[in-house]
Amino acid sequence: MTDQGFPLEEIDTSRPHPARMYDYYLGGRDNYEVDREAAQRVVDLLPDIIPAARANRNFLHRAVRFLAGSGIEQFIDIGTGIPTSPNTHEIAQSVSPDIRVAYIDNDPIVATHAGARLTGAGNTGFFLGDVRDPASILDHPTIGKLIDFGQPVALMLVAVLHFIKDEENPAGIVAELRDALPAGSHLVLSHATADFHADSMSEVFKIYTKATATLNTRPRDEIVGYFDGFDLLEPGLVQVPLWRPEQPQSAKDVARVGFYGGVARKG
Repeated sequence: MTDQGFPLEEIDTSRPHPARMYDYYLGGRDNYEVDREAAQRVVDLLPDIIPAARANRNFLHRAVRFLAGSGIEQFIDIGTGIPTSPNTHEIAQSVSPDIRVAYIDNDPIVATHAGARLTGAGNTGFFLGDVRDPASILDHPTIGKLIDFGQPVALMLVAVLHFIKDEENPAGIVAELRDALPAGSHLVLSHATADFHADSMSEVFKIYTKATATLNTRPRDEIVGYFDGFDLLEPGLVQVPLWRPEQPQSAKDVARVGFYGGVARKG
């Protein structure tokens, strides 16, 4: 079930795209020269972006594995990005093959990879959509085929809200999505912050102003507000390596990670 219909002119390779830059940080190859040049400038200014991106991806893996093991049987992954194995469905379905996953991203380039990497397995689907318009996601036919809103859902907003401007009301977006979820659902959310790299960020922000979406880092106190209406699970909203790590984390390594993440349950 793949909805990949889009005009070719929608693929913009003239400007860097954050998802393709993130793919570069993760060591991927699904990016263009314009993305690589911009991402490398970020790396030169902020070398910690590499371990931070990888720590954020590992947080996703642990959160999905935890929720799948807790009995959640359906996931909505918004802001999928360039597929990087193992993906959400690979992690979840390794726990339970019947788990259903709906992937959503607003980048047509992601759609070109979705058929082979995200929807080749059963119980998965992908469609183009924008988190800025939650109703269009919730009402999409692919969601209707995969997701039963009468049963708990895992909503994943991993490394996506920091590309939403304040005037686009990120808290309101999360609230609209939350209100569509039944009790027992969970939110998995991570967000970039400048709390640990304030001196480096002004030049990084300038690079993203030339991309297809700007970078809008936020402090912890603001990010925690996105969990309103949910109960944060232990250990709360923390730097992503500290969310239920599988092995001890050194303070030096954690200090390099400018991402907060948490998992919360809707009562």
